[in-house]
Amino acid sequence: MTPHHETISGLIERITFHNEETGFCVLKAKVKSHKDLVTIVGSLPSVSAGEWVEAEGIWIQDRQYGQQFKSNKIHLTPPTTLDGIEKYLASGLIKGIGPVYAKKLVQAFGQEVFEIIEARPNALQDIPGIGPYRRQKIITGWADQKAIRAIMLFLHSYGVSTTRAVRIYKTYGNNAIQIISDNPYKLAQDIRGIGFVSADKIAMQLGIDKESIIRARAGLNHTLAKAMDEGHCGLPVSLLLTAAQTLLEINEGILQQALDLELQAGTIIQDFIGEVLCVFLQGLYYAEKGIAENLQKLQSIPVPWTPIDLHLALQIVEEKNGISLSTSQKQALTKALSSKVTIITGGPGVGKTTLLRSILQILEASQMTLALCAPTGRAAKRMFEATGFEAKTIHRLLNINPETGSFTHNDSNPLSCDVVIVDEVSMVDIPIMHALLKAVPSHAALILVGDQDQLPSVGPGQVLADFIASSSIPFIHLTETFRQAASSKIISVAQSINKGIMPLLKGYGADSDFFFIEVEEPEQAMKTIVDLVQKRLPNKLGYSPLTDIQVLCPMTRGFIGTRTLNIELQKALNPPTENSLQKFGSWYSVGDKVMQIENNYQKEVYNGDIGIIQKIDLEENEVTIDFEGKILTYDFHELDEIILAYAMTIHKSQGSEYPVVIIPLLTQHYPMLKKNLVYTGITRGKKMVILVGQKKALAIATNNNKIQKRWSMLESRLKTAL
Repeated sequence: MTPHHETISGLIERITFHNEETGFCVLKAKVKSHKDLVTIVGSLPSVSAGEWVEAEGIWIQDRQYGQQFKSNKIHLTPPTTLDGIEKYLASGLIKGIGPVYAKKLVQAFGQEVFEIIEARPNALQDIPGIGPYRRQKIITGWADQKAIRAIMLFLHSYGVSTTRAVRIYKTYGNNAIQIISDNPYKLAQDIRGIGFVSADKIAMQLGIDKESIIRARAGLNHTLAKAMDEGHCGLPVSLLLTAAQTLLEINEGILQQALDLELQAGTIIQDFIGEVLCVFLQGLYYAEKGIAENLQKLQSIPVPWTPIDLHLALQIVEEKNGISLSTSQKQALTKALSSKVTIITGGPGVGKTTLLRSILQILEASQMTLALCAPTGRAAKRMFEATGFEAKTIHRLLNINPETGSFTHNDSNPLSCDVVIVDEVSMVDIPIMHALLKAVPSHAALILVGDQDQLPSVGPGQVLADFIASSSIPFIHLTETFRQAASSKIISVAQSINKGIMPLLKGYGADSDFFFIEVEEPEQAMKTIVDLVQKRLPNKLGYSPLTDIQVLCPMTRGFIGTRTLNIELQKALNPPTENSLQKFGSWYSVGDKVMQIENNYQKEVYNGDIGIIQKIDLEENEVTIDFEGKILTYDFHELDEIILAYAMTIHKSQGSEYPVVIIPLLTQHYPMLKKNLVYTGITRGKKMVILVGQKKALAIATNNNKIQKRWSMLESRLKTAL
């Protein structure tokens, strides 16, 4: 029997669920002739409590949730009843109006409230508590939501996710729909979170021909940008054309024509890596060139300090620090103090910090002005704690302009210092190294410190590896493990893995700082990890699940990836309540551990920074987050910059240390099971590391030394220039 289609209408009382990515929603509505609230299931780009819904569909009996109205077509209209208007205004739709002011506005203006806000906003000041600032906030919020809803409806009509509508509006303003209509591929270039496939879908719907030049050029740029996301600075022409043809499914002749036009425009540049003809995005091509030129300039000028009596200097630092430097450390120190640019590398426990602190003390005693920096806030903090010298992030040292994203310190306004020291240099990508070297004054010395066995930078290039491979910069590699470090199982396990040797996994004793918990099934691994974080480690050893314990995953996706683990750990540690906020497919609650996933120069918070949610304000549509003492406010629509951080990828953990690290390792992580990944993860642990998983997975990683070669010209440029 075919279900009977019908139409129902009513007032939306609340939104049980709404996925802004897909539009799927579950609504509770007050429908005439129904005593209880009706559950309506369907799809909408945006929806607010208080709106009037008209839905076409069928009644179904869901096994878990009971009777529901499954709608294939939903139409919304603004509310007309006072109850609906109040719910609508209280829903968080308009910044500046929450439940309290919604009630006040409806009591004062009744059904005229929308007209008052739009046409006669001065009348708002008659409401107690609404001064000039809040009134302007309401006026702006009303105008913004109208424009954002228009963009949402436009995107939704082409079957595209609407979660980025606010970002689109902020980027393009009131011309957004016109700009998208003229060239939808700009979305993929300008709006984070909207990929080429989504932009291409809109383009096809708008009637742009599949074999058009505009599509071919956009596809080439997307393919190059994707390669950059994978760490490459360029691609061989043959690889670029093949990948773009697979993506676009168009004639190769059109692609070649598009490539010629891009080369003529100067947005991309052709050059050889060895004998292979490659194509580079313009900015990366000149950044690599600039790095080599700036290093050449630095090395052409003598060191800024007067000759140092090394025997006396060594004696002083050893007495001051109560240490005795090893022969290898003394040799390294001598080399560093006789070189204009120096690279110092080594793994944990080899005395790298002691060496660096000694060098800094000698240079300070020689009246040198020092500038210490690291790629992340956490790495800079660790650098300060280890050396006793002030350290900043590279962005802060170069004084970034929050409006433009450019740096105040550059080749025309260099840093005021005699020595620049960069820690965790393996994390530094091509654009940041270029920006830093432009700002280093020509008379200054440069000391680069890192661990060459860790993962390369997330961004394009392999700066440290290319610096070392070029043999053009004095290089110190420390290998001697000191007695105190030798007793650490974390360090011995990490060193074994780094040598490609399967470490011992048992027999360390209860006081060990390393443990391997063997499990075979992903479900068992999930249960074990949640139990460790929620109960066993806090109850037995007093570790805080929020501030002491960090779960590090090889991957984002999958059953034992960061996404699923974050959901399960949140349920265990801080389950969502009626006061929680659902946005961009995630729940956010006061007390949640979160991470910033893109650089936000206005807020001075950067990719990888960790914070705790302090407050969710439904009146102001704002979330307050404490980033280790820096209190920042986010509009609800900015929460696509934030993800839960009970678990994070090993890549995101670079440059950080945590008291306790838990790493799941299973064969389902196979694509990421590499030696340098597991080595990087293990060396993030300070007091304890626990691996949870299969011996086979660890063996695969330990034996996999394949590091994808990144397409870059830096090594050859350095060999030529230096």
